[in-house]
Amino acid sequence: MTGRYLIPMPLTIARTFRAAAVLIAVALARPAAAQPPPRTNPADVRFMQGMIHHHAQAILMAGLIPARTTRDAMKLIGERIDVAQRDEIATMSQWLAAHHEPVPSTDHEMADMPGMAMAADSTTMMPGMATPAQLDSLRAARGTAFDRLFLTYMIRHHEGALKMVADLFAANGAGQDSDVFRMASDIDVDQRAEIARMQQLLATLPAR
Repeated sequence: MTGRYLIPMPLTIARTFRAAAVLIAVALARPAAAQPPPRTNPADVRFMQGMIHHHAQAILMAGLIPARTTRDAMKLIGERIDVAQRDEIATMSQWLAAHHEPVPSTDHEMADMPGMAMAADSTTMMPGMATPAQLDSLRAARGTAFDRLFLTYMIRHHEGALKMVADLFAANGAGQDSDVFRMASDIDVDQRAEIARMQQLLATLPAR
């Protein structure tokens, strides 16, 4: 009989192949290991958390406008602040959650929020935040008096946000995350434009 004879594979090699195949099959069957949370810069986290609180107070203040003014320009400013800063709060909250960091709540009373119930010592608060006394004066005002107070306080509030952005970029290694950089840059541009609009409107208000 002619033909080729197959040379049997040594037993030890065959066992080695079978063992490797089993290990590969087991590895493929295992669920993928949980990915560790992305590394974050502490200054990025503080900025996102602090800006959520900062924006929440601006939304509170803007919510006072409809019942206290007759000026359409004031109402438009309030609508812009409300829409823009709610959207940014949502984006910042998603970023914090994705990085396994605490997301501040904005559902409770504003006076209970960190940085907002610190009596008259505004130096211990986040930059530009209105004090409880200032918020009370805003709630009590009507008409032109309200408009003037609101614009004065909100200009200061926006300037505080600009300082928070500047402090972020001055911190070592901060603002390198693309989402944080984009958010901080957008806040800087938007609030500078808003400050300019409010300054123009403030200049048109009748004298006391």
